[in-house]
Amino acid sequence: MLKVLAVFSALFLGICQNALAGKDQDSLAPNVVLILVDDLGYGDVCTYGCRDSKTPHIDSLAREGVKFTQAYVSAPVCSPSRAGLMTGRYQHRFGHEYNAGGVARVIKRGLGTPESEVMLPARLERLGYRTGMVGKWHLGQLPGQLPTAKGFQEFFGFLHGSNLYFPTLVGEGIRYEKTATENYSFRRSEDNPIISGTEPVEEGEYLTDAFTRESLAFIKKGDDEKPFFLYLAYNAPHTPLQVSQKYYERFPHITNEKQRIFAAMVSAVDDGVGRLQAQLKSEEITRSTMVLFLSDNGCGTYTGACFNDPLLGGKVMPFEGGIRIPFLMSWKDVIDEGMVIDEPVSSLDILPTVLEAIEGQPVDLPGVDGESFMPLVTNGKSLGRTFYWKNGDNWAVLEHPWKLISLNDRYTFLFDLENDVREDVNLAKEKPDQVERLREKYKQWSFENPKPLWETKGKGKIHLEAILNRDNPIIPTNEDGPGLVEFSI
Repeated sequence: MLKVLAVFSALFLGICQNALAGKDQDSLAPNVVLILVDDLGYGDVCTYGCRDSKTPHIDSLAREGVKFTQAYVSAPVCSPSRAGLMTGRYQHRFGHEYNAGGVARVIKRGLGTPESEVMLPARLERLGYRTGMVGKWHLGQLPGQLPTAKGFQEFFGFLHGSNLYFPTLVGEGIRYEKTATENYSFRRSEDNPIISGTEPVEEGEYLTDAFTRESLAFIKKGDDEKPFFLYLAYNAPHTPLQVSQKYYERFPHITNEKQRIFAAMVSAVDDGVGRLQAQLKSEEITRSTMVLFLSDNGCGTYTGACFNDPLLGGKVMPFEGGIRIPFLMSWKDVIDEGMVIDEPVSSLDILPTVLEAIEGQPVDLPGVDGESFMPLVTNGKSLGRTFYWKNGDNWAVLEHPWKLISLNDRYTFLFDLENDVREDVNLAKEKPDQVERLREKYKQWSFENPKPLWETKGKGKIHLEAILNRDNPIIPTNEDGPGLVEFSI
């Protein structure tokens, strides 16, 4: 720990003299690589206790840096979670509570993060960074909402919430399995193409591999005289469950076809992480690099393909399986290797953490909800905060170790996460004072937020018993009756 403090202080002292204003300061500013994966469950990464997957390269980030065991995203669904990540603000502050919906609806109504919101790449661009994004955007498709309008100088990927991994759904060398909830098309179209810069392009390579390829190209084209920020947002392992044969063949021992394809999709991401690590450690890259890896929410247990073990529930739900995610961070020679941090942190914290790491001191960020976790990483200083979630009629509040959940204003749960991370024992009736205390905190937070800018694109009904019994898959239903809970999508 003394080594961490000494190196970290020396680094900060140099940068603080005049952040990025001169050659000496510029040489100290770290590169930043932010890797976001899509619908990857807590139990799908081996360092967190996976079943059948193999994630050696992702796991190495934990060995070389920090593993956060209680890391959260600000929403249990894709687009709102990404809005929080990019701004460092609860997305409710600017009305981005729900996914925007289908491509046509997004384009016609201009749905997405308001153009007035300042995102991380814009802040880094102002500090002299070369900025690039590769992957899934999902924050709007109007000209002022595009990645290239929000601070990314380079972009390769797609704008909507999903896409095919190949130009076609089936074909030679493609393994595909339909899930129970696939009721819309993932096809590439004029409204949802693969884009380079601002122009549509043809892409025939397996998309995960293509995103790795483009990320490596972005890193290599720099001259190492200028720090870079790379945001690599893999859309894997989000549905459709589609993978190339070479990855599929790695898992002959998995007999469930959906789970085998999912494991293969994760393996493709892991290969990409390994290739990036190799490039960052090469002699071509002399500048230190901060690498952050996380998922945008828990895995979709409705697919029957993935696992959030030992956590309860999954995507769209405020239970731990929907909002607690694998989160790893490495920064050679600044952060000790093999650290494990059990204190709660949030994806909202990434923006202020990166800025503090660059500036060398805490940065005043009016309106930003996240807090830098550099003090936690470098000297174990507790942050001691309250976290909030809201998605339609479902909400939660966490003040460790107590977590309160309300579903449809009908079902109330209180869990002691210190002793019950599985959320098996509901203490709501035994501790009414804790319930009311946390409910009041949530009401105050919720009162401060405006109404959502658009309505939810739809709701899925799930039997509460299926969630509590940890069924896999958990299939939504169109039925009506007791014991059903609606979740906004």
